[in-house]
Amino acid sequence: MSLLSRHLPRPAAQAQAPATAAPRHVPAIWLALLATPVAASANSPVLILPDMAGSLGIRTATATWLVTVFAWAMAVGTPLMAGLLRRRGLGTTLRLSAALIVAGTAVIAVTPWLPLAMAGRAAQAAGGAGLITAAMSLAGSVRRMGVITAGFGTLGAVGPLLGSAIAGAASWRASLAVGAVALLALPAVMRRADLSAPRQSTPFDGRGAALLVLTATALVLIPRHPLPALAASVLTAALLALHVRSHPTGFVPAALLRTRAFVLSALLACTFATSYFTLLFTVPQLLRDRTDWSTSTIGTGQLVALLLGSALSMVLAASSARLGRPRVLTILLAVGALAPLAALLTPWAPLLLPVATLAVFTTSAGQATLAVYATQAAPAGQRPTAIGLFNLCYQLGGAFGPAIAALITLGG
Repeated sequence: MSLLSRHLPRPAAQAQAPATAAPRHVPAIWLALLATPVAASANSPVLILPDMAGSLGIRTATATWLVTVFAWAMAVGTPLMAGLLRRRGLGTTLRLSAALIVAGTAVIAVTPWLPLAMAGRAAQAAGGAGLITAAMSLAGSVRRMGVITAGFGTLGAVGPLLGSAIAGAASWRASLAVGAVALLALPAVMRRADLSAPRQSTPFDGRGAALLVLTATALVLIPRHPLPALAASVLTAALLALHVRSHPTGFVPAALLRTRAFVLSALLACTFATSYFTLLFTVPQLLRDRTDWSTSTIGTGQLVALLLGSALSMVLAASSARLGRPRVLTILLAVGALAPLAALLTPWAPLLLPVATLAVFTTSAGQATLAVYATQAAPAGQRPTAIGLFNLCYQLGGAFGPAIAALITLGG
């Protein structure tokens, strides 16, 4: 904690916006609406996978590829959209993101085949990644970032029940369209934000971008194909490291990787996200094993716990300037360690619900504070790239967590 604290910008710098921030203030509520519906879209298939599988004529296990491809496209799309934001500006990024969401939603609405449905989900996720990147680049402070990340936690918590309700009232295809709600924020954001493109004198580093995408893809596939994916991730990561060394100002800037505050913030975000998503999938199974609660009782209890944690994370983000960086980091590290330990050691099953509260609190508040720390520690011209790589680390935690949860529940 002291190492991270020493290399992060001073609290007074938290009020400064990243280089991509608009000269006119974009209200945080519009940024939250722009970014957070993707969280509900990501979790909406959880309870309706059998319906989706039956409609597409496949097994339920095969239908989980629609979840995997969404996580993959979010992971690889985030740094790519950040690169687009850095080179072409906010206007191009918002327009392309909106087009991807519309196209992906249209494909899912009509396709009878899984491969096309996967392509539609990938387009939705890539578009959502662009909107998230744009919103976070406009946040500029921990307080405003906290509104966004608390929204992630809230909509992520209600996503499964929302998806199930929409599927029951309409169809599973409609439930996968909830991410399109973000497009309602576009007019307000584009009216208030600076949409001009930055000037770039260096050519696009296609090789660096390709190696980063391959590395992220291999990491996301580790839960499904452990040995080949692990070998591929080591190989591509080594090739990417060599490329960064020979092209230090390319798609992955060497100066950013040498910024210790950025690296440590990103690693902490990945750790918190991995812990949260592990507990998100493990706690319901543990409650089923240790109590006689019904599925609806467990679902409702976890929903309340997650909503409470999301609200508390916004409180911490809003108080971060007054508390100071060292205290905020101490709280995050303490609560982040307490959540998995409590899940492991508690003798009373109902205490697992407060564990879910602690987990979502840590990851939401951590994403808000650490994202600002990471981007403000980066050189001004590389802040969009910093946002993209930081969010990539968070998304990788979202891919690792469910795999760990599966190992835990199968082992138990």
